[in-house]
Amino acid sequence: MKVSSLPSNAAIEGLLEELEPRIRSTFARFQIPPQDAEDLLQQALLVYLYKHESVESPEKWFLGTLRNRCLGYWRERRRRLYTALDQAILENVAATKANPQEALDLQRDMRSLLDQLPGRCRNLLTLRYQEGCDAPETARRLGYKTSGIYKVTERCLAALTRRMVACGIVEGGQDD
Repeated sequence: MKVSSLPSNAAIEGLLEELEPRIRSTFARFQIPPQDAEDLLQQALLVYLYKHESVESPEKWFLGTLRNRCLGYWRERRRRLYTALDQAILENVAATKANPQEALDLQRDMRSLLDQLPGRCRNLLTLRYQEGCDAPETARRLGYKTSGIYKVTERCLAALTRRMVACGIVEGGQDD
């Protein structure tokens, strides 16, 4: 990218000034926290600076990019929630190995939650938490491609999270 081909500061400031109400509206619609909104705006600006020569309508392009960044923001937040939930459950399962009564209680609680899930999720999460299978082994047993099991697991963890929220085990929030 040539430095001389970059848009001027005045052009960028003018674009941001013109779009400010719509930018604020986008952040409000997606409920982006103020501390993260600035980061998303800067990311969109950097992409614009990189691609500006191929952009026909800067206003439409910028708002579309910002919306995509907002969607990605919540996708990543949910992914982190599901990963944390998965790790917490695996740690609890491992911690109960020394105490048979705790292991039975956890197994009973997990079975109760898993019984409320669709069959595919019930089977996958049973392999994961009750039989201790890792992702490749789970994929093999259920007939999935190893590369696709992570997406299925994420969907099943989302269903488990929704059940846990509905049962009052965890508090609901934006990440559900």
